[in-house]
Amino acid sequence: MLAPLTTLKVGGPARFFVRCETEEEAAAAVEFSESEGIPLLVLGGGSNMLVSDAGFDGLVMQVAIKGILAEDGSGGETRVLTVGAGEDWDGFVSYCVERDLAGIECLSGIPGLTGAAPVQNIGAYGQEVSETIVSVRCFDRKTRSFVTLGNDECGFAYRKSIFNSDQAGRYIIVSVRFRLAVNGRPKIAYGDLRSHFGGREPELREMREAVIAIRRAKSMVIDPEDPNSLSAGSFFKNPIVPKVKYEAIAASFDGQEVPHFNAEGGLVKIPAAWLIERAGFHKGYRFKNASISSRHTLAIINSGGATAAEIVGLKDLIVRGVKDRFGVELLPEPTFVGFS
Repeated sequence: MLAPLTTLKVGGPARFFVRCETEEEAAAAVEFSESEGIPLLVLGGGSNMLVSDAGFDGLVMQVAIKGILAEDGSGGETRVLTVGAGEDWDGFVSYCVERDLAGIECLSGIPGLTGAAPVQNIGAYGQEVSETIVSVRCFDRKTRSFVTLGNDECGFAYRKSIFNSDQAGRYIIVSVRFRLAVNGRPKIAYGDLRSHFGGREPELREMREAVIAIRRAKSMVIDPEDPNSLSAGSFFKNPIVPKVKYEAIAASFDGQEVPHFNAEGGLVKIPAAWLIERAGFHKGYRFKNASISSRHTLAIINSGGATAAEIVGLKDLIVRGVKDRFGVELLPEPTFVGFS
């Protein structure tokens, strides 16, 4: 069953399942799936996916390659670390903060494994993982060989990379190399964090603690005691729209401030949570056994015994409501597995 392996605790069975602890085992699993002619799904920490009630009729491969290795000769102002794809992401962030290595401190508390971080180019509080990635080592299913892709070859953009777009399914990530700043200062680009510290510059440890506290207040840290944490994190991406579209939305609110962030190319990013709330979907809004978190509008949660169909049903209601109200299409962040 795949439900216990996901943070939503939703989904049916895998036909086959394998946990790979070495690169050789990962290559062998790919060979098995191809020789048997069955689909292959790579599973990390299950924190950013929705599995269908029917499950996955193929081989589910969980990459469990461990290890954090500082490269020989790395030192000075930066340090390069090679991290196994099976390492817990937040554990790696803690490892770096404890050693005064800056660059990923704002990504504290995000669930999942390190190998999944480049796929979605995870980001939070003004920081993206692509800012520190040097390269990604993968098994290339097309050439059936291991390859190393540099940062510029990964096609990083907002919540995007080649691994979840035009090359989705081709590469299986086995390790990631990061370049972090030795004794670096934390990045403070988010309003809540600036307010939290009152203008002073915190230590890396203080930044990590603040980020986790903010995330915990929104139930965005996995906690067995918190029912709101049975989610896939933020379910929707913040939409990026033409400036004229933003101006039309702002004009409809009679001079009230519409939160936004300037994006590249003269585009504007509007917080999805703001759009959802103004479209009539409040925190705690419920559809059968699926709900919007009572703490965080962007999170769809399993309220107890939810099916994948109920999660999708709530997602569809929200998408349709925002489209009808604002003419903006919300795109989901999680990967959908086993849906036709």
